[in-house]
Parts: sequence; structure tokens; C-alpha cells
Amino acid sequence: MSKNSSLAASDLFLGVLAILLISVSFYQTWLGLEQIFGNASFVIALVLSLLLLFLCWMLRAAKLEGKSTGSLVGIYIFIAAFCFIANFNALYTRFMRTDIYTNELRTINEDFNKLENNIEAKLNYKYPKETARNIEIKKKQLMAQIIDPANQGIGSRAQALIRDIEKMTGQKVDLLTPVGNDYDDLAQRMGSQIDNMVMDLSPDERNLKSDINNSVLKWNKRVQEFLLLPKKEKDVLAQTLIDNALTDYNKLGSRANNILGEDRFKFEPLISKTQDVGKIGYAFEHAIKNFGMYQFVVLAGCILLDFVIVIIILLVTNSDNKANNSVLGNRKKGTTLIPNR
Repeated sequence: MSKNSSLAASDLFLGVLAILLISVSFYQTWLGLEQIFGNASFVIALVLSLLLLFLCWMLRAAKLEGKSTGSLVGIYIFIAAFCFIANFNALYTRFMRTDIYTNELRTINEDFNKLENNIEAKLNYKYPKETARNIEIKKKQLMAQIIDPANQGIGSRAQALIRDIEKMTGQKVDLLTPVGNDYDDLAQRMGSQIDNMVMDLSPDERNLKSDINNSVLKWNKRVQEFLLLPKKEKDVLAQTLIDNALTDYNKLGSRANNILGEDRFKFEPLISKTQDVGKIGYAFEHAIKNFGMYQFVVLAGCILLDFVIVIIILLVTNSDNKANNSVLGNRKKGTTLIPNR
């Protein structure tokens, strides 16, 4: 293979590589700018991508002619920076959206459990705290067992838990029956019966404890069901679940604050930023706070899309390659024979 044909092949490779990388960058830039510019993001992304391709051609031509490329590189970096920001937003949102939603729901679920424990710690018990805590653990196990689809109702396992509770309280627990097939209601009534045995509560405190217990059970169940869904369904349903969970959490917390009093229970409402998923600011903020391998991979991918082609062009292009008929714009020049004198 001749030198010229080899150079032409390298130019062709660079041209195809530039088009492929910038085409992918165009698509991701389009997606990443939608939350800001709406339908106009397509035109903006197209203009930016065409400018990057043109600058690649200009850089190659300048390098071949031995001219300075500093100003062209500066312009390229300036334009590519916009694409990089949009690319990072689009790629990070695509790969991390489900994880962000899942982690947020798990965190809220943990906050529900903490809220329940904080409220119960402020209530008045008829038994020592250690005994009351053990009774509460058994009660929750009993309620979960009653609604367990594999063995609903008061079966052998539920009866064993009831016997444990009776030993700790020294009181008899009545075996209630479900209304129809409403085992959720049965679990709540059994839980309320045990609460009345253990605690010395006002009607408002009793209702508060019952409601927080039921909410914790409900959201534990819903989060577990959510985790079993396919990825696409998670992305569709997650924000609604998060909003509903936060609404329940903040209502119960505010109610506990009113019933127990500011001196006994302090509450700070929870807020979530997951409604900002897909926005450029959220993507970078979340990535910085949770930087790890996934974030590094997305960052490296965006750098690859927008900047690697320029680095390759600058490294492989030499100013002595002027004889090549380049697809990136080199002119083919003739040779002049100098006769012997």
C-alpha cells in the first residue's frame, strides 16, 4: 500500500470517527437540553454538533498546513462544554434515574421507621421500657404475620407470638376474627388491643400510635412491591409514590408535634428533590454528592464523546502530510520535476 493511500485511509477513519462521536453527542445534547429549551433543543443541539464537526475539519486543515491551532481548540472547547453539560445530564439521568428513585423511597421508608420509634419513645407505658420495647417488637411481628399471604390470619406462628406477649404482659390477649377476608383490619385491631394493654394513652395518642404503625406497615409493603417491578414501571410510578409517602410522613409528624407538644417531640418536615430528576442542576449535584464508579463511568463517557476526537486529530496529524488528499479538506498538490543541469 502506498503512503498516499495509507494517509487517505487514516483521514477516512478520522472523518468517520468524528461523525459517529458527534452524532451520538448530538442526540444526547438534544435530550439533555429538553428540560430548558423544549422543542427548540433539537435545533440547538444540531447547530452545536455541526459547529463541532466544522471545527474538527478546520483543526485538521490548520494542523496540516503548520498553522497555530490554539484559537480553534479554544473555540472547540467552549462549544463542546455546552454539549458536555447536556450530555452528562442526559446520560446520568438515563442510567441513574431508577437508582435515584429507589434510594429515595428506601430512605423515606427508613425515616418512617425512625418517626415511629421517636413517637413511641415519647408515649407513656405501663411496663418498664425494655419490656415495652420487646412487647412492641412481638406485636409488629404478629401484625406482619396476620397479613402474610402465605399464612393469613391467626395461625400457629401468630398464636406463638401471642403467647409470648401474654407472658411478658401477664394479661390475656383476645383472639379476634377477621371481617370477611380483611386481614389488614384484623392486624390493626390486634395491634390496637395490645397497645391498650401496654400503654396509658389519651385517645389522641392512641389514634396517633395506631396510625403511625399502620403507615409504617403500609409503606414497608409498598416499597417492597415497588422493588419487584420492572425498571420502566419503577420510573413511571416512583415519583407518585415518593410524593404520597412524604405527604403521609409530614402529616403524621406534624400531628405528633401537635399532640405530644413541642417540648416532648420536635419534627422537621421532609422534602424530596426527585421531581428535579432530568434537570441539569440536579444531575451534577447528585453526582458530586454520590460520586462513585457509576458517576465516573458517565463522566468518562461524556469526555469521550465531546473531546477525544480533537485530541486524536492533534496527535496524529503532522504538518508534513500536505500531499495527502484528505477527506477532512486537504488539497491534493502536484509535484514539480526539476531537470538536471
